[in-house]
Amino acid sequence: MGSDMYSVEQVAERLGLHVRTVRGYIRSGRLRAVRIGKQYRIAERDLAALTGAGEPTAPAGPVEVSSIVRIDGVDRAAADRLGTLVQAGAATRHDPGPPLSLQTMYDDERNRLTLVILGGPTATADLLRLVDSVLDGVRGHG
Repeated sequence: MGSDMYSVEQVAERLGLHVRTVRGYIRSGRLRAVRIGKQYRIAERDLAALTGAGEPTAPAGPVEVSSIVRIDGVDRAAADRLGTLVQAGAATRHDPGPPLSLQTMYDDERNRLTLVILGGPTATADLLRLVDSVLDGVRGHG
């Protein structure tokens, strides 16, 4: 943002407000302005602060996604193969984000494989795409 200065009339026009409304914002302290003679001048950064149009704030830390994938109707051998493939996919990723954490659990009674994935959004999405493509291949051959 530059260091442009606007009159009350210019701000009112830009925001679609009445001039009296803008002056009321200035008097109440909602909009910061500098008085020069009998007129107010509003800095571009102060106008941006009023409208919330400043630069977006970045998250304080890394963003982490958690996903649980349940796959029913899988025998133990297929679950082991899929688990190994997903573990290899998680280990060979090239995303610079937070490390992926992956847990695989198999329920013999239900023939269910459960994958718990924790990591950055991009790496998690890549891993979910890998799982989806492997399952599409299995469904296509089944």
